[in-house]
Amino acid sequence: MAYIASDYQDLIETTLRHLDKVKWTDLVVDLQRHTAMPQLLKKNRVEFGSGHGHQFNLRVDSNNAARNVKLNEEDNPTTADTQIRGQIDWRHSETHWAIEERIIAMNREPARLVNLLKTSRVDCMTSLAELMEENFWGAPPAKGDTIKPLGVNYWIALGSDTDKGFLGKYPESGGYVVTDKIGGVDPDQYPRWKNYVDFFKTVSKSDLIRAWREAAVKTDFRPPVDGPYNNVGQDFSFYTSYAIISRMEEILESQNQNLGNDVASKEGMTTFRRTSVNWVPFLDVDQGNVAQNRVYGINWKNFMPVFLSGEYMRESKVAPHPLHHRTITQYIDCTYNFLCNDRRSQFVLKDIS
Repeated sequence: MAYIASDYQDLIETTLRHLDKVKWTDLVVDLQRHTAMPQLLKKNRVEFGSGHGHQFNLRVDSNNAARNVKLNEEDNPTTADTQIRGQIDWRHSETHWAIEERIIAMNREPARLVNLLKTSRVDCMTSLAELMEENFWGAPPAKGDTIKPLGVNYWIALGSDTDKGFLGKYPESGGYVVTDKIGGVDPDQYPRWKNYVDFFKTVSKSDLIRAWREAAVKTDFRPPVDGPYNNVGQDFSFYTSYAIISRMEEILESQNQNLGNDVASKEGMTTFRRTSVNWVPFLDVDQGNVAQNRVYGINWKNFMPVFLSGEYMRESKVAPHPLHHRTITQYIDCTYNFLCNDRRSQFVLKDIS
């Protein structure tokens, strides 16, 4: 009689299936990729500070001293208060792992299948990455919230559906009103403290791409004279949902006459102004009060994570748990926030179809 290996009881009792030791397949996260955590880990994009919060300076006015004159004209020197100060408070996030020492003793060669200590470490950092993604791309903190960091949808506001230009003032949710300050600065009192917004109805060259080109040009402010400015120029990254990026890939394919046999030849190759357009899986998830079909232009020269000095992913010593003497724990803490010190250099394009 014919049989397969699993029918042979002696084989089952005496032989293990082949098992990949040490490695494992991760089925925990729902998002295909995370974009916020990598930014936190790029130290060239991180600023460090001290004190009980982070402050930044803004020049909002001029003394208008320049004029055309006649020979020997009487002087009329003027002065003006041109500077104000913005500010944000620190936020705190933490993650940790814990494991019983006797579990470690059991989890050693030759019986070890995976390193449980490494698994615990990976698990806690994955949890932090998911939290950071929500902090960065999720709904803005509600007015009066002193815990959640100030992410993209706090700093880059939408305006109304048909707003075009520097009209992004307040977060679309969270209970903000016209008297509220964003980063300690009132955008109604200082109209240049607003981000650029525009809208589109179709993902096409004549609609979205046209609005996108205009936004990228008009947010590129270059001071006419040298000075101790914050970072000047553009270091844009572009972020959007799959619904938009997939349609853009189709546009690329339609304008290329030499695609060969590849039916998805532009998959993952979409660029705008020679800069990659990044898919953000978080934007595909229904966030309730945060619409997903948008294109964000984030200028990383003026949008950055700021950390309290000495509190950048600070790891505690591995120590026994106070209530479980054989359980060891380690905490990873960060005191930080997300800062935009020039809202005019950021933009969002919203789908109103």
